[in-house]
Amino acid sequence: MLATELALKAHSDVAWPAADRALAAAQASGDPVVHGEAARVLAITMRRSGRPAAAVDLLRRTADSLSQDRNDVSWAVAATLLMTSAYTAACGQRRSDALDLMSGAADAVGRVISARFRPSTPLFTVDATSTQVDLYWIGVHTALGTPDEGVPYAARIAPGQLPTTERRARYGTDCARMWHHLGDHRKTFASLRFTEQVAPEEVRRPALRALTADLLYAPVTVAGVREFAARTGVS
Repeated sequence: MLATELALKAHSDVAWPAADRALAAAQASGDPVVHGEAARVLAITMRRSGRPAAAVDLLRRTADSLSQDRNDVSWAVAATLLMTSAYTAACGQRRSDALDLMSGAADAVGRVISARFRPSTPLFTVDATSTQVDLYWIGVHTALGTPDEGVPYAARIAPGQLPTTERRARYGTDCARMWHHLGDHRKTFASLRFTEQVAPEEVRRPALRALTADLLYAPVTVAGVREFAARTGVS
């Protein structure tokens, strides 16, 4: 799974065999947390290869299967898969599906919170919390072309509540994309700077370097952008 994540960030075709092997091993393990995470990384691989509909179907099937289990861990994992499937549907411009899946994810997380379930081990990348739901709403609305609707969710998030460096970097990345779509260059740069502070290597990814390049040629000059571009390899 880690190999898949690294390959995805590097835009490498190695992601496909790595994700396939991860899912096979996860299914054999019988561990719902591992199974859910393996399905998530395979779905991301499928989405980035231009197969978002198939990715949504995989995540839905896996979430439905885990929801049938009689344990809280499986319910929590299923809730996180619904968030990922909502974002995947949004990337495929399936607005109705994306909104329905996010509403379902929010309801599922609410049930997990009401049951006062706290997993003894982390749920890998995504956890079943209201903060994670807010974070996914930002990405969903940006992908659907309604970034203004993501602003209230971004305002509700205290980045320190996010459990890992990866999630804090995701918050900075998603906010940068949201503000970029809204044409707010200063807030885009502030979000990129936040991402650099929590995960310096993340701002060297091709997608974030493209945002930085856009800021270099923006009609509004933002102090510090040229130095930031030089640090992150953007010419």
